Amino acid sequence: MRKIFILLLFISSQILIAQDIKSPAEMLGYKLGDKFTFHHQVVDYFKYLSESSDQMKLVQYGETYEGRPLYYAVISSVENLQKLDEIREANVAQTGLTGSQSSAANTAMVWLSYNIHGNEASSTEASMKTAYELLTGGMDSESWLENTVVIMDPCVNPDGRDRYANFYRRYGAKDFNPNLDAVEHDEPWPGGRPNHYLFDLNRDWAWQTQAESKARMKAYHEWMPHIHVDFHEQSINSPYYFAPAAEPLHEVITDWQKDFQTQIGQNHAKYFDQNNWLYFTRERFDLFYPSYGDTYPTFNGAIGMTYEQAGNGRAGLGALTNLGDTLTLKDRLEHHYTTGMSTIEIASKNASKLNNEFRKYFNRNINNPQDEFKSYVIKWDDRKKDDLKALLSFLESQKIEVGQLGKNQRISGYSYFNRSNVSYESNEMDLLISSYQPKSTLIQALFDPKPDYSDSLTYDITAWSIPYAYGLETIGVKTKLMPKSLEVEEFDSKQLLNAYAYGVKWNSFNSAQFLAEAMKRNIKVRVAYKNLKFDQVEFNKGSLIITRTNNETIYDLSEHLSEMSEQFDVEVYPISTGFADKIYDIGSTEIQFVKAPKIAVLMDEGVSSLAYGEIWHFFEQSLDYPINSIRTGSFNRVNLSDYDQIILPSGRYRDFSEDDVNRLKDFAKAGGKLIVMGSAVSLFADEEKGDLQSKEEEEKEEILAVYENAEREQLSSSIFGAIYDVTLDVSHPLAFGLDSQYFSLKTSGSAYEYLKNGWNVGVIKNSNSHIAGFAGFKANKLQSESMVFGVESTGRGEIVYMMDDPLFRAFWYKGKMLMSNALFMVGND
Repeated sequence: MRKIFILLLFISSQILIAQDIKSPAEMLGYKLGDKFTFHHQVVDYFKYLSESSDQMKLVQYGETYEGRPLYYAVISSVENLQKLDEIREANVAQTGLTGSQSSAANTAMVWLSYNIHGNEASSTEASMKTAYELLTGGMDSESWLENTVVIMDPCVNPDGRDRYANFYRRYGAKDFNPNLDAVEHDEPWPGGRPNHYLFDLNRDWAWQTQAESKARMKAYHEWMPHIHVDFHEQSINSPYYFAPAAEPLHEVITDWQKDFQTQIGQNHAKYFDQNNWLYFTRERFDLFYPSYGDTYPTFNGAIGMTYEQAGNGRAGLGALTNLGDTLTLKDRLEHHYTTGMSTIEIASKNASKLNNEFRKYFNRNINNPQDEFKSYVIKWDDRKKDDLKALLSFLESQKIEVGQLGKNQRISGYSYFNRSNVSYESNEMDLLISSYQPKSTLIQALFDPKPDYSDSLTYDITAWSIPYAYGLETIGVKTKLMPKSLEVEEFDSKQLLNAYAYGVKWNSFNSAQFLAEAMKRNIKVRVAYKNLKFDQVEFNKGSLIITRTNNETIYDLSEHLSEMSEQFDVEVYPISTGFADKIYDIGSTEIQFVKAPKIAVLMDEGVSSLAYGEIWHFFEQSLDYPINSIRTGSFNRVNLSDYDQIILPSGRYRDFSEDDVNRLKDFAKAGGKLIVMGSAVSLFADEEKGDLQSKEEEEKEEILAVYENAEREQLSSSIFGAIYDVTLDVSHPLAFGLDSQYFSLKTSGSAYEYLKNGWNVGVIKNSNSHIAGFAGFKANKLQSESMVFGVESTGRGEIVYMMDDPLFRAFWYKGKMLMSNALFMVGND
């Protein structure tokens, strides 16, 4: 009788809790799945839940570029919430990131991230149901929360989500129309998938170039969860996908991580089988590229997973599948709700094991790293100190510990630049990253000179090594070296006195930022097209010369330059006389005035939204220089003579006619500059007697091709994010401030012949130039003796060709200098 009384008391208490907390439908005024909920409504509901329950805490961790708040919710038992900081600190202590490792933690940590792609919108709807059910005891979750903390980010990408929700609210039929031809299934450019700057946030976890990623990763490191789930959507006709992941799996992934993914998948399958829902595993979605929402957590000790529901931006509130069924938003959110709850359940049942394996993971990293290289030595070069500081900032965001060698010594190891073993006398300033630290696995993944992929059918780029991205010579050493404390001199700006002129060396992106700011302040700047020497100071090609002559209208010029020197960590050298130590003098024609360019960038239909976004972000967030974004549909109405430069991002430009292309060519002939990037280069290629000619594969008829091998046969002509060694002509303005050895990230198998009449500034000399990443044998052969970066003079202007995107995902740091040269250096001499 007593047991029955306790059971009735428990049931009645659950009913009271459910009555006290309003469901999403009660708060929103409609059932989940009837509409797409705007982000502010989602925030309001989560705020309401946190105010109504002592089992939930809501934390604002950031803000988007468009000013929308970023929140995560923490849900657990009342007892756990009361000691939440203690639980969080104990968990992070297991990693060793806060000092010596601790073994006091025993609570499972599950982080659920929803809606990182804005138009994959069902998961944010599911997040509201998941939070409500957790707080009201749904699916026996009350017992799960006794030993589990759930961190929920209901919308990682609010700007993209609201772009999609606004589109659908505007065009969706009163009663949804499942016909895929209807307007509600046809988003306009750029779609809701990306964030404000049109970046794919699910490719930015490691690089942290976007405001959302930076804020999220700061919060992530404050928790270091054991399980992380990234909720997504895929094509309308695909069954649900959940773990375990597909090949290739990066070699750093442990057996435990693989095995537990299988356990999680089997738990999900139990619920999907009960409901007769279709699903698949171990296909398509791999764990290789390190900057996904599944791989980055995995390389940080968690069980990282992607869950993919059929739907995406085409699905709307309901869409007809190829089987004639109607896939609804209600179906989609229910599936995501189920896998989310199932994940929490399996975590709770394995809380002790999760903590034990988490500690073992980081203990191994600290005491017995699996990396072949036990130390990474990055050569110090005073000419590249700005690049080195940029790298240090990146490593700090990853919580990767960096020191210095502290003494000169003989170092032997693998040279990234030479791609062979070398021995050299080190500099005490050389940076040293030891593999004996908590982030050892992440270091191995990010610095891997040649990632080993078990399957060439991958979902993203296959090479990304940090030394190549930053252009910094690195030596992988197989022995343990002990780092000394990092002591990098802070830049000490000096108050500039009046001088005849001032010089700034052109040797880093900081110099380009300095120049952009000078132009915005209407300071007239000259560029050196020869090496100079004044007052015993050498100035390389591209160096900036600012004279008092022609800057008479700038009040207190020296004060402006001092401010900019401090702002950008750029040294400004006073020049006492125009008479050089050796030619050329200040008045030489080899020192040319550089005009502040008025720049137009094409965007909209036909242009890759990602490519345009990279350029937009570069100008606004990196260079801080104004551009004029022009829709392709408005191109014919624009007076091109109002601009000095036009940038064509990568794209197909389907609606561009021959007359449109000729108009661009006439713009260049009249003295303008075209900067043509990626696939946009094809607009100017293969004309009869034209200078730009694409390279073609040798035709070979395959009569007896095997049908099931068709996809793999296509790979022979493909390149997926491979790194190539490109030789630069550093005497050309497009390569000023760079080394003759430049590492380029190539994402296409297309290749172009050397220009016969133009300047082949960056070339791939032979097939041995392929460094890392997948390149099919036909595509790789095609790259040999090809032009990657070139300049064609036409009339009074230029066309700058960039076959590889130097701004790719904003993480290929050295590419920023190449782009700056295209903007400011080319065409002034």
